[in-house]
Amino acid sequence: MFITLLHNPVVKLCMLVFPQEMNTAHVRLTPSRQNLGAVTVCMRYFSDLTRPFTFFGLATPSYNNDFHIFKMPARDEINVDVRNIVLNFKGQDYQLNRWQSVCGTWDAASGLVQLWVDGKPSSMKFSTESNISGPMIIVLGQDQDSYGGSFDSGRSFVGMISDVHMWDYVLPPHHINNYRRKFTFPPGNVLNWNLIEFQIVDFNHLSTGCY
Repeated sequence: MFITLLHNPVVKLCMLVFPQEMNTAHVRLTPSRQNLGAVTVCMRYFSDLTRPFTFFGLATPSYNNDFHIFKMPARDEINVDVRNIVLNFKGQDYQLNRWQSVCGTWDAASGLVQLWVDGKPSSMKFSTESNISGPMIIVLGQDQDSYGGSFDSGRSFVGMISDVHMWDYVLPPHHINNYRRKFTFPPGNVLNWNLIEFQIVDFNHLSTGCY
């Protein structure tokens, strides 16, 4: 079942709830951009998963992991992939059963990628200086092994997601810290949680709202 939710300025969307492991339920976003020379993605999550799962996945027809944030089997490891180039960040403070924030940044001008968990930065690593280009599909709740599909329940997200923003530039560190602390920050200019329009796939197994 498909349902498209449009922005309603009266109704505040607090969170997306993914209550069970499966290979169907997900949220799909289709940004109008078809070329990105830099990216910042920030989101909040709450989960008790100890297995691998995807936080955020952006795919194009050429690359299923064009910008991808992925929790690895090891508790303290998170990957950020750009144009299918995998970068592994160790020593990350992933916690169970508490709200945390995760942000990933990349800039084609330098090729550098950085991960932030609860406002704490990783080392910077080189990925690619090639722009992300092509029609984009963003999926929350599942891992895209192909463009918009080929989901595996063993890599699905179970828990809650909120406050998803995406920018077409590298957000400065003080704004990332403001995001973590829920202070004032510039809302995403590619995805803005407060103005977001998205499609829920398999609505019967995914819910929204405030609790």
